[in-house]
Amino acid sequence: MPLSQPFSPQEGHAGSDFSQASEPFRRIAVEIGHVLVGQEALVHRMLIGLLTGGHLLIEGVPGLAKTTAVASLAKSISTQFQRLQFTPDLLPADLIGTQVYRPQDQSFVVQKGPIFSNLILADEINRAPAKVQSALLEAMQERQVTIGGETFPLEEPFLVMATQNPVEQEGTYPLPEAQMDRFLLKVIVDYPGRDEELLILRRMSKTAPKFEISGVTSPEEIMAARANVDEVFIDPKIEGYIVDLVMATRRPAAYGLSLEGLIQFGASPRASINLALAARANAFLDGRGYVMPEDVQNLALDVLRHRVMITYEAEAEERTSESIIREIMDHVAVP
Repeated sequence: MPLSQPFSPQEGHAGSDFSQASEPFRRIAVEIGHVLVGQEALVHRMLIGLLTGGHLLIEGVPGLAKTTAVASLAKSISTQFQRLQFTPDLLPADLIGTQVYRPQDQSFVVQKGPIFSNLILADEINRAPAKVQSALLEAMQERQVTIGGETFPLEEPFLVMATQNPVEQEGTYPLPEAQMDRFLLKVIVDYPGRDEELLILRRMSKTAPKFEISGVTSPEEIMAARANVDEVFIDPKIEGYIVDLVMATRRPAAYGLSLEGLIQFGASPRASINLALAARANAFLDGRGYVMPEDVQNLALDVLRHRVMITYEAEAEERTSESIIREIMDHVAVP
């Protein structure tokens, strides 16, 4: 990658000790490790989502412990967890709740749905029809739902982790670009390695495997940590680097990239905001009070892969949004 002027964090921020503030999140990772084998990247991204309040879109074939990971996360922070299996016949009321008539006093009362929880696993989200996706969109973006004309705020921390199967597309409703853009990260979950799978076999090949996960933190500590993330320093050079990465997805020729005709839509300004926020959270988890270029590079692919729409010409050339983003990262100057 080309280098611009060297980056050096300010002394005051470099000397700040964020290690103690980020300790609860290291405890969470250790606790999840008692159940989950491997998948360190997924766990790390879930912690990023918790810290930033950003939602995750998790893509992977069935059987890769996506549900187990989210359930373990909820247990480790002693909070509420709901798994929602999305199907084509699902209704918005099944998600957010509805008004129920009480004949004894001839009135309607609100019966809240499963969305009123802290951690939501939306399993196979692309199998839900547009009305259900729209109801979820309001909850994700506004942190509130509307039932019968009355608005109800959702309790923080509120985090949606949605999964989709990349293999079977029959009977699915592709997520609209507006909803895709609401996800902070799109995480690709891959198969475990041989040693990891051997450990999974030894740990799970029992009729009733039992694992104990202790609550090592609380929702209050999570919310306090979010305030600390806002204090993480980000140098103007790093901010410029983030903006250049995003701008290069819209006008690649301005950055010396030969990608004409391959990108249909570039990333929105929300991508710049989310990349800066995720980089701050990454630095915080490392116990640093300042953002480094590596924080941006580690998360750029997850922030951008679902926001860069490629053309049919790109598909004909067997290019993917990931390969295009990697090419952009290789060309944009790193501070």
